[in-house]
Amino acid sequence: MQVSMREFKTHLSQYVGQAQSGQSIELTSYRKVVARLVGVSATESAGIAQLLASGVASWQGGKPVGAAFELKAGGKSVSAMVLEDRG
Repeated sequence: MQVSMREFKTHLSQYVGQAQSGQSIELTSYRKVVARLVGVSATESAGIAQLLASGVASWQGGKPVGAAFELKAGGKSVSAMVLEDRG
């Protein structure tokens, strides 16, 4: 279904509801399609959920732990490097 931007803005909640129910809505500006509104299914897993489900990642329910490396002191500061790059 193609809908003009003006019509879309006027009836936003109606079109979002249609997208949630599975209908694809193309938004037009001056009769050219500029965007597409597509609903997201509730069964679709997102990034981390897919990794957990496939066994690539694991989680025991706690807070994430930081990386296993430490930054070493010394060298140039970031502000000094920025000033150097600016010339």
